Amino acid sequence: MKLSSVSRQLLLFAVTIAALAPLTFMLLTSLKTPQDYADHPLGLPSSPTLSNYVSAVTDVPTLRWALNSLVVTVVAVLVSSTIAALAAYAVAFGRFRGRSIVLSSSIGFIMVPPVVLLLPMFVVMVNLHLVNRLWSVMLFYSCLLVPFAMFFLVNFFQTVPRELIEASVMDGAGPLRTLRSVVLPLSRPALVTIAVVNAVWAWNELLVALVFLQDESQRTLMAGLTLLQGRYVSNQPLVLAVAVLSIVPVAVFYLFTQRSFVRGLTAGMGK
Repeated sequence: MKLSSVSRQLLLFAVTIAALAPLTFMLLTSLKTPQDYADHPLGLPSSPTLSNYVSAVTDVPTLRWALNSLVVTVVAVLVSSTIAALAAYAVAFGRFRGRSIVLSSSIGFIMVPPVVLLLPMFVVMVNLHLVNRLWSVMLFYSCLLVPFAMFFLVNFFQTVPRELIEASVMDGAGPLRTLRSVVLPLSRPALVTIAVVNAVWAWNELLVALVFLQDESQRTLMAGLTLLQGRYVSNQPLVLAVAVLSIVPVAVFYLFTQRSFVRGLTAGMGK
């Protein structure tokens, strides 16, 4: 028994080291000068400097890209969560034919890789004159995030006591009022979980943003990083400084919501 416990701890320790190694390399490299990196790529910085972070803010449009990413992420999460909550309520508590088909379809849509939809969606965006506009990725992200959010919320909504729904209906509340006043307050952990998962995905998404946002001023932060790889190919410390800055917002968001995130994950998906 003790040997098994030690083995698990060693495995967890090894996984933790493997996960932290790239982040540690990024942070240490971002504190080096280009010459220091050229001399010792894998070594510790001989004279740590924050000049790369200053350059990332002043010489590179990092803040503009970060603002674009923030706007896209917030809009996509809000729109997809709203649509998913309405659909999940109908599937979980509605009485209509095809409820199981709707739920099964959402599971099927989850399995569709975004790259398959890239070409037809690009044609649609060209016809709508939305290429090189943030609305194009907002719309695409919102559509991609709805199936998983709906599936997750259906499982969580089904844990809400049906007596509360019936009592709300008897008091004269309609479906929207019941959803807003009864179901959503009880489903706060699930909503936070959906927000965290979808926000991290939307913030880190690269392929769609790279194809739809070709104008430098309209790029998201992840798409902007691809420009740095070509423009500052000899200045890896600067590139990694921007990469470190790109991690900070989602890390802070997760830290503030981790308790509700864990509750929603265990309560929703475990049912």
